[in-house]
Amino acid sequence: MAEQPALGFDPAPGNPAAVLALTKKLSASAASLGEAARVVTALVSQSSAWQGEAATAFRASLSDELPRYLRSAHTSLAEAARRLTTWHDTLVAHRTLADRYAARAAAATTEESLSDTHRLARELASEHAAAARRVAQALNAAADRLAPKEPGVLASIWHKIVDDPGDALSNTSAILAFLGAGAALMCPPAGMAIMLVAGGLSLAALTTHLADPKFRKPLVDGVTKGEFDADFWKSSVTLLGDTAGSVPGVAAVASGAKAGTAAARAAMATAPEASALTALSPGASSFRSTTWSTSNTLREVESPLTAWALRSSPQVTRDRVGVAIAGAGAGTAFLDYASDSDAVEHGSTTADGVRVSLEEAPSAVAKSRQFWTVVRP
Repeated sequence: MAEQPALGFDPAPGNPAAVLALTKKLSASAASLGEAARVVTALVSQSSAWQGEAATAFRASLSDELPRYLRSAHTSLAEAARRLTTWHDTLVAHRTLADRYAARAAAATTEESLSDTHRLARELASEHAAAARRVAQALNAAADRLAPKEPGVLASIWHKIVDDPGDALSNTSAILAFLGAGAALMCPPAGMAIMLVAGGLSLAALTTHLADPKFRKPLVDGVTKGEFDADFWKSSVTLLGDTAGSVPGVAAVASGAKAGTAAARAAMATAPEASALTALSPGASSFRSTTWSTSNTLREVESPLTAWALRSSPQVTRDRVGVAIAGAGAGTAFLDYASDSDAVEHGSTTADGVRVSLEEAPSAVAKSRQFWTVVRP
């Protein structure tokens, strides 16, 4: 049933009492968020009012952007409350005018008077609808600013890379190791070049992780306090993987450096009166060739466990298994950026732990022994 039977329609629909009640709730929420923003800002600002381990742990657990998000939400809700207050006043005025037009329509004695009243009511309805659309748009805009938007896929990946460059280097190394292992099946020189780069990135990841206090803390807490939680195992597996991944590259470069130095000294001894620059060419040539040959030799050194398990298999099968193992490492590296799920992270850590323990660590030990056999005095 129409609320204005004399007009046949309601030119100004709405419930002022409900709008006023909602306005009061939004104002109270905005005030609470403003106070929360003030308190959190004070807590994360290293205030002297709260110091100690609990304060440090609390601040570390908070996002740097949390105070900004709280202030943004406070501003948005306060703006929404102001818009609704204005809408409440407009609604009251429009409904008062609608009641007046309804009374005029009921009292009309001529068709002309009734038609004129209907015209005024329709104009009011049009104005009321336009005002309602404006306030709806304003409220939608306030809601859009109420909370931070979820970042897109590329933005999320970029944030992870920036927030944890050590993990980014580890993941890139794992992906390149897989690509290098696959390329080596078709073009060994290209595969070796890629794997040398992967080894260099593993070394960079190792030094970056060891320099990061957040990375070291779970390891230290595990050793000193017995806190063997998920963070401890993740850091342990990452540290072992970085170390094992850097061994072939470090060994190849160290072998090349030794050979290059020896070649440069021999060139200097042959022509002691010549400039030191004359030793540069033979030294660099020897460094390059020895690094390459050592890298090729170490590439063929298998993990003792894998060699034993595949002792009766042909070489092509061994090579494919090596690519598959490297592919598992690349897979967990991709998962690190594809999901924020704790279950996925724990599963990836377990898979990496098994792979590193059974393949990469034994392989690194075997490669180290081979390297020492070649370079020892």
